Amino acid sequence: MTSKDQEKNNLNKLINDFNFSGSKKYKLIVLLGLLGDFDSFEYALNLKDFIKKDQNKNLDIFALAIGNEIGKEKFCNFTGFPNTNLEIVSDNKIHLNLMISSGVDIGLGGWINMLIMLSGINSLRTIKEVLRGYTGDKNSKQIFSDEDHINLLSFIKFSGIYFKETCGDGYLRPFELATYRLKNMIEIIQNWNDYIIDNKYLPQRGASFLLNDKDQIIYKFYSNDVLGYSSKMENPLWFLSENCE
Repeated sequence: MTSKDQEKNNLNKLINDFNFSGSKKYKLIVLLGLLGDFDSFEYALNLKDFIKKDQNKNLDIFALAIGNEIGKEKFCNFTGFPNTNLEIVSDNKIHLNLMISSGVDIGLGGWINMLIMLSGINSLRTIKEVLRGYTGDKNSKQIFSDEDHINLLSFIKFSGIYFKETCGDGYLRPFELATYRLKNMIEIIQNWNDYIIDNKYLPQRGASFLLNDKDQIIYKFYSNDVLGYSSKMENPLWFLSENCE
């Protein structure tokens, strides 16, 4: 059996085991790492916005992550990702079956492995993506509207119009993405034990599979980097608008 056939069989098993069948023309199957991974939060928030804008009339979206029921409830409440479309598992066996990268492992535990990846080692796009959060990106859309209220640990509060007044609008402004990620990080830290059920899975990366109505894979992406859940981070969901018309 070829690796492509094995991938297809394991994906079909995942769809059947978790009833990720759907009823629409296309379906997106997302494998997240830990619920408390930066990528998991950011990807889920982007998918929630995609669903909210009613751009998914031809698309069912399902996700699987490593976590527990308490973490799942908090994750869905914070991100807005549909609870019924998210399944959780207690380990990374399914990820390994689908040949998804488990990240760096030098034998010193998940924390050390994660710190190594955050430094850019075997995670080459991470530093570039972190810097983009601070420098902004003319090729990306802005995140916060003028009316958004941003609350960081209850003592740093400001309105989204701050970004417009300092840097204009219509693009990803400097520090805007970094602020967005800081909000996510605060939520994770405050609920660490619920989101991170075992820190050995901190380096575990994810993958995305877009299938048509014949369950043929028409797009796939395997992540190798922290903050690298899409092939085009400046427009993470580009493949949905291009393939799901």
